[in-house]
Amino acid sequence: MSEWKTYKLGDLIECIIDNRGKSAPISISNYQPIIEINALGQREVNYDVIRKYVSKETYDTWFRAGHPKIGDILFSTVGTIGLTSLMTQDVGCIAQNIIALRVNDKLLNNLYLYYFLNNKTTKINLNNLNIGGVQPSIKLPHLLNMPISLPPLAEQKRIADILSAIDDKIELNRRINANLEQQAQALYKSWFVDNKKDDWEEKRLDDIISIYDSQRKPLSGQQREKMEKLYPYYGAASLMDYVDNYLFDGIYILLGEDGTVSDSEGFPMLQYVWGKFWVNNHAHILQGKNGFTTESLYILLKQTNVSSIVTGAVQPKISQANLKSVPITMPPINLLNQYNNIIKPIFNQIRIHHNQIQQLSTLRDTLLPKLMSGEIKI
Repeated sequence: MSEWKTYKLGDLIECIIDNRGKSAPISISNYQPIIEINALGQREVNYDVIRKYVSKETYDTWFRAGHPKIGDILFSTVGTIGLTSLMTQDVGCIAQNIIALRVNDKLLNNLYLYYFLNNKTTKINLNNLNIGGVQPSIKLPHLLNMPISLPPLAEQKRIADILSAIDDKIELNRRINANLEQQAQALYKSWFVDNKKDDWEEKRLDDIISIYDSQRKPLSGQQREKMEKLYPYYGAASLMDYVDNYLFDGIYILLGEDGTVSDSEGFPMLQYVWGKFWVNNHAHILQGKNGFTTESLYILLKQTNVSSIVTGAVQPKISQANLKSVPITMPPINLLNQYNNIIKPIFNQIRIHHNQIQQLSTLRDTLLPKLMSGEIKI
C-alpha cells in the first residue's frame, strides 16, 4: 500500500455536468434522449428504457453546455443515491437528479472511479451523506469531499480491466437473454396476433391464470436487516433484498399490483422469477393454466396493455378483479402447445444465462473491495 495515495474526490474531477434546477419541456421530436435514474445502475447507460426526449431548440437552449461526453460517470444525487453508469454514447441529456463526473485522466482512471463508487464500503459512506428526509439526497460538496485511495494509474487500469472483464460477460449474457425473449415475443405476435383467426375463442385472463396472492407476506426493512441474505425478496417491480426464508419454490410471474404497475406505454411491470424466493404484497403472483405455460403467459402479458384496468391517481393499482377481467383471445390448443414446445428451451437458456449473471456478479462483488483495498495484489 506504500504507493497508494489518498485524495479528495473533488481533486480528481476535471469537469462536473450539473443540470439541477432545469426542468426542460418534453418533446415528441426525439432529438436528444433524457437520461433518468431508471437508465442507471449497470456499467453502461441503458438507453432501452428511455422514454423522454427534448427538441433541438430545447437542447440548444437548456443543455448544450451541460452535455455529458463518452467516458463520463453518471451519478444519481436524489431519490436513490449513488446509482452510476458510464456514458458510452455521445447522446443524452441528464435529468435534474443526476450529475456527470469527468475525471482528470492523468490521475484517475474513469472505470476505476465507477467501480470505486460501486464498492460496498463507498455505498455505505454515500448513504451516510444523505441529507434528505422523505426524499434521499446528497449535496455535491459532500460528495466531492469524499476520500479516495488510489494506486498508480497503471494499477488502477489493471484493476478496472479485471472487473470489466467480468462485467463484459454479464452484459453479453444480458444481451443474449434480451434477444432470446425478443424471439419468443416475435413468434407469439406472428402466430397469435398478426394471424389471429375469427373463430378463435374470446376469453378472460381469469381463464388462463392461477393466482397465489394469498401466500404473500410483506417484511419490513427492520425485519429484513436482521436476516441472513439467502433468498430473493421481490417487490412490485424489482428485486428489493434478500431474506433468510422463502414462500415460493418454482417458476412464476410477478405482476405489479400497486405502486409501479405499468411502464410509460401502459404495459404491465413483469418479473419472470424462479427458484426459492419471497414476495411482498405489492405484486401479483401468477402461473399459467389451461394450455398456457408460465412462459407463454409471460409473453402474452408482455404484449397486453393494462392502462384501462389501472386505478388510483396518487397510488396506481391493478386489482385482482380487474386483472382477471382482461379480455384475451384463446388460440387452438394444438397451436398453443406447438408454441410452448418452441419457447421451452428458449426460457431454459434464459434461466441458465441469468444464473450465470448472478454467479459472476457475486464474484465481481467479492473481488471489488479486495482489489480496491490492496488486499489482492496485481
